[in-house]
Amino acid sequence: MHATPAPDPSPFDALLVLSFGGPDAPDEVLPFLENVTAGRGVPRERLEEAAGHYAHFGGASPINAQNRALIAAIEADLAAHGPALPVYWGNRNWRPYLADTVRRMADDGIRRAAVLVTSAYASYSGCAQYHENLLAAQGEVGDRAPAFDKLRHFFNHPGFVEPLVDHVVAALAELPEPVRTGARLVMVTHSIPTVTARTAGPDGDAYVTQHRETARLVAEGVARVVGRAHDWDLVYSSRSGPPQVPWLEPDVNDHLVALGRGGAVPSAVLVPIGFLSDHLEVVYDLDVEAAATAARIGLPISRAATTGADPRFAGAVRELVLERAATLRGEAPARCALGVSGAAHDVCPIGCCPDPRALSANPRALPADPATAARAPRGQALLGRAAGRMAP
Repeated sequence: MHATPAPDPSPFDALLVLSFGGPDAPDEVLPFLENVTAGRGVPRERLEEAAGHYAHFGGASPINAQNRALIAAIEADLAAHGPALPVYWGNRNWRPYLADTVRRMADDGIRRAAVLVTSAYASYSGCAQYHENLLAAQGEVGDRAPAFDKLRHFFNHPGFVEPLVDHVVAALAELPEPVRTGARLVMVTHSIPTVTARTAGPDGDAYVTQHRETARLVAEGVARVVGRAHDWDLVYSSRSGPPQVPWLEPDVNDHLVALGRGGAVPSAVLVPIGFLSDHLEVVYDLDVEAAATAARIGLPISRAATTGADPRFAGAVRELVLERAATLRGEAPARCALGVSGAAHDVCPIGCCPDPRALSANPRALPADPATAARAPRGQALLGRAAGRMAP
C-alpha cells in the first residue's frame, strides 16, 4: 500500500493574509479613517460622521476579530491536511500594518509567500492597490523582504460560493412563511466609481461581471436546495466620494424602496456577496441603514451571513495555495471554479485595474473601449516596478 504523498507547497514557505484593517477601540477610529482617506482631502466633518457609524458597535470594527477567526480556521485546516505553512497577517490601514508583518517575515527567514487578499473580485482597491501595498512594504524592508505571489480571485470557487448558498437558505427560513416563496434575493456589494468598474480586470468590467456570476451561482444553488427559483438583483452599498462622481447603482436602500412600492415583492433577503466577512460595511449599511429602510416601508427582510471563517473557505485557501505552488513548479494543476467564467488569472496583466485617481487626473488615459485599458501608462509603471520585487 502506497502512502499518500504530502502536499507540496514549494516554492512557498509561508502564507500571508492581507486585509483592509479596522479600529479595535474608540480612540482608534479617527486615526484609522485618516489613514484610509490620506491624500484625498476628505473634510474633518465627513470623517467624524463616518466615525459615528462605529459607535453603534462599541467604537470598533468587527473586521479584525473576523480576520483572526479566518486565520485560525486556515491554520486548523493546514494542520489537518497539510502543508505545514506558517500563516502571517498584515493590513493596509491599521495594525498589524503590512510593512511590520513583512519585516517580521524577513526576520523569520521567510523567502517566498503566497498572499490571500480578503477580496474576492477584481478592482483597483481589491487587487491592484494591494499589489502596490506589497511593493511599498517590500521597499521599506529592503532586500531581506520575501517575494510574494497573490492568489487568484476566488469569486467562483465553491469554498466561497457554497457557504453563501447555505446562508441564504437559512435567511429564507427566517422570513414568515406567507412571504417566503416570493422573496427577492438582493445581492449586495460595495459600490465603486463607474470609471473604476469600467477598467477592472484585463478587459474591463470585471468587477460587475464577476459579481453577477457569483450572484447567479448563489441563486442557482439556493434553487437546488429549496426546490424553487428566486429572482435576484445586484445592488450596491457604502457609496462615498464627491456627489458629482458617478458610482455604481442602484443603492441598496433605493432598491428596497422600489421593491416595496405597490407590493412589487412580498419580501427580500439581503445577500452580502461582495464581502468575505461581516465587517462594518455589512453590519452598519445593511443591518442598520437598510433594515431601517425596510422597516419604514413595511418590507419584510432577512439578511444572509457572509462566508467568513467557514471551514470550506479555509479549505479553498489551502487548495489555492497548492494550485499556485504547482503552477510555479511548471505543473498543470486542476483549477477549481464553478460556472462559466473559469478560474481567474494568476498574474495580473500590465494595466489591469488602473488607479482611478490617475485616470481622473488624466481622462485621456481612459480608453473608449475598456478592452484597451491594459495599455494605460499607469499600469505599465506599476508592473514595471513589480517585475523586480514581486514573484511572477
